[in-house]
Parts: sequence; structure tokens; C-alpha cells
Amino acid sequence: MEDKAISVGQKPHYLWDYDIDDSQFRKILAGELRIGGLDRQWAAVRLIEYAPYAEIVARLGFKNLVALWPSVRSRARSESRRRGLDFLVSWLPKHRPELLS
Repeated sequence: MEDKAISVGQKPHYLWDYDIDDSQFRKILAGELRIGGLDRQWAAVRLIEYAPYAEIVARLGFKNLVALWPSVRSRARSESRRRGLDFLVSWLPKHRPELLS
């Protein structure tokens, strides 16, 4: 798989409508920064809705994804993403719990 890492100061494609860069997005996603209504849950939903699966896992990690999913699930608009993440979040603790530590 080709590495499409985002350089410092660049903006991920899914932030096209916001005046924030990747560094700010990372801080919001980590819960270290809030800009108006842009908080950790907003960042998680934005990532889940628009980023490829590999990027979602790379940015959140399985542990954070499993922890955040119940609180952001209802805000994810894509039914296929909801179904896929519902499966992943229920499957991981049973079959790959080591990925959650």
C-alpha cells in the first residue's frame, strides 16, 4: 500500500471546508484542542466518514476507535461505514483483544 502521509502544515482532503491544518486536526482528534464546535467527536466523525479505513486506524488506533464509536456512531451518515465499524468494534474485543491494549 502506498504511503500518503500528510506533511506538517498540509491539509487532509476531508478538511477542505475548514480553515484548519493537519496539525490542528490531530490535536482536535487527540482531545488537546477545541476550536468552536470542532471537538474530538467532530474530528472522529469527520475522519470516519471521509478517510480510508487504513487512515482511520492509523490516526485513532483500535483502542480509541472502539472507545469512541458508541458516542459518535449516530453522527456517522454512511450506513455502510456504520455497519462495518459496528462489526469491527464488536469483533475486536472477542477475537483480537491484544489490539486494544
